[in-house]
Amino acid sequence: MSERNDKPMKKALKITGKILLGILILLLALLLVVFIYHRIMLSKEKPLLEPLGQMVEVDGNNMCIYTEGEGEHTIVIMAGSGMPSPILQYSQLYRKLSDTYKIAVIEKFGYGFSDVVDGERDFDTILRQDHEALQMAGVEAPYILCPHSMSGIEAILWAQKYPDEVEAIVGLDMSTPKSYTEENLSNDDTGMETAMRLFRDSGLIRLVLTDNIISDSYSDQEKDILKALTFKNYFNKTIANEGNHIADAIDEINSAPKPDVPTLLFLSDGEQAGGQLWIDAMHDYADGLTDAKVIELDCGHMVAEEEPDTIEKEMNSFIDTLN
Repeated sequence: MSERNDKPMKKALKITGKILLGILILLLALLLVVFIYHRIMLSKEKPLLEPLGQMVEVDGNNMCIYTEGEGEHTIVIMAGSGMPSPILQYSQLYRKLSDTYKIAVIEKFGYGFSDVVDGERDFDTILRQDHEALQMAGVEAPYILCPHSMSGIEAILWAQKYPDEVEAIVGLDMSTPKSYTEENLSNDDTGMETAMRLFRDSGLIRLVLTDNIISDSYSDQEKDILKALTFKNYFNKTIANEGNHIADAIDEINSAPKPDVPTLLFLSDGEQAGGQLWIDAMHDYADGLTDAKVIELDCGHMVAEEEPDTIEKEMNSFIDTLN
């Protein structure tokens, strides 16, 4: 190539380089603006973080327990993995039930208004802390455990370890031991965890979580609280650590007899959970139990939010049989 022809190419490359550099600088400037705005808003949102439930001290940290209603039976709502605000996100269901039953919502450490804590989050520790928190909040057994998603593993352990305390289990598309394969239990999610934390800490999460994607069933004040808790707690270190201990919890469950308590299992369409594996695992868990029923719902994983009327009706019928 001649020197004459080479000059225009070098000039074009130089111009392209300047354009790309300008774009990069612009992106970095926008990220800086988003980050600064995020930090300012976190400070302004602190008044929204006033606990909606009772704060009790467990292992030197504060855990939030919300109660509502009175009745012969006590239903304990147990949140799915990473739920930013269990007190709000299961309210559409428990507000229907609290006219008849006493409701208690556990916000585990790392969730809702409870503290973010250090240390390993094995399921024996989680169960002990949740158990102590209910007792300290004056919520007495026996309980009808109502776990969503990953809390199903904790609920099964609860029924094995404290059988006298568990009157029944009502699963809200809850996980069961066979919901997980060896492959997805052994996957290294370090890269994903880092990306999700960066998504939160940078403030980019604010560009995604807007009122438009939050159910209109929440009031404006509740929407603001839900967003504030999400911006603060999304995929924090306490929540992220829980997933490292699922395999050990399943081994512990499988080492003891299946807790044969009255069981009602609401099952989603599986698309947002684990597909056919999730569905088959739910039916497999119900098989062999003396008193178990699976109700399939044509909805996503957040069954308590999507089908509260159906769940309320079926729960009332189920609990009537316990009497």
